[in-house]
Amino acid sequence: MTHPTPADEHAQGQRSPWSERDASDRRAMLTEILAQVSMEALQGDTLEAMLQGIVDCVARRLPVAIASIILLNDEGTHFVQEVWSGIELNLPGDLPWPVTIGASGRCVRSGEAQLIADVETDADYVPGNGQVKSEYLVPIRHRAHLHGVLNLESTSADFFTPEVCAMFDAVALQIAGAVHLARVVRELELANRKLEQLSMSDGLTGIANRRSFDRRLEEEWQQHAQEGRYLALLLVDVDCFKALNDACGHVFGDECLRMLARLCAEIVHGTQAHVSRYGGEEFVLLLPGCDLREAQRLGVDLCRRIEALAIGHPASIVADRVTVSIGVSASRPDPKQPPESLIVVADRALYEAKAKGRNGVVALPCA
Repeated sequence: MTHPTPADEHAQGQRSPWSERDASDRRAMLTEILAQVSMEALQGDTLEAMLQGIVDCVARRLPVAIASIILLNDEGTHFVQEVWSGIELNLPGDLPWPVTIGASGRCVRSGEAQLIADVETDADYVPGNGQVKSEYLVPIRHRAHLHGVLNLESTSADFFTPEVCAMFDAVALQIAGAVHLARVVRELELANRKLEQLSMSDGLTGIANRRSFDRRLEEEWQQHAQEGRYLALLLVDVDCFKALNDACGHVFGDECLRMLARLCAEIVHGTQAHVSRYGGEEFVLLLPGCDLREAQRLGVDLCRRIEALAIGHPASIVADRVTVSIGVSASRPDPKQPPESLIVVADRALYEAKAKGRNGVVALPCA
């Protein structure tokens, strides 16, 4: 695996002014770099950008040939992500790396910082560039959780003095806090997305709920108005559902609704249709790009399939099994008209279907 060389002092073969500074200047420079690292830890829009800013800062300001941050998986068994800056590396393999190999792995296994004064004498060192003489590895740990390793490699054998190592220990603490915060934010975002999905789902049937439908109808109405395409809607109502609950109980009625919801979803599977539970015993199918004739044909098919399920209904005035009535509407949306106009017409069509004896489909165009 070959990394590109960044445009910094090392890429141009120049030495850092570090060797020209006295002890006081070096301490001041380390303090300044630590402050800059702290700033980088707050600047990045993403975790990767933040980490990249840190290693770039270290590699640019100090005579460090390679600065890298290697992150672990949640189980702590493998390195799964690396962000680096410095001279060209030729590594023996791609991520993930098990923590059972290499000096970085030893750092994880021991939980302690590892100072390698001479890489040629260290049995675990994995050579990546022949110019490297020494290496310092620091665990990136937030409280008890080990997130990864900060890896510094130098072309000088005597660069990693106690003072320099102490600075990198502090850098590792900054990184650990930033990584922890980024992961907490990510977990919160995932939890919020899950809550958002739950808020858009019907708890009984598992399909989308009324809130989800209202949002989707608004979106599709605006989009179809711009594109000049048809948008159709099926409003599905279970015939004599209250009588079914009274005769067979609410548990049976709930299972009936779940079966019908699954069938509604199956009949439009693989399309862009949106299926929702609209009310107590009502379902709605929003059909993008579908005209009135196509929607009516789908409604008839759905009506027949539901009847074919042969779900017993001892109290129906229509049949000895569960049936539905369906109202269909379709329109080329007008942005000046509210999306609810599609529902109004479908509801009127549904009323006509019920007036004609139920277990049927009526389709009406929008004015």
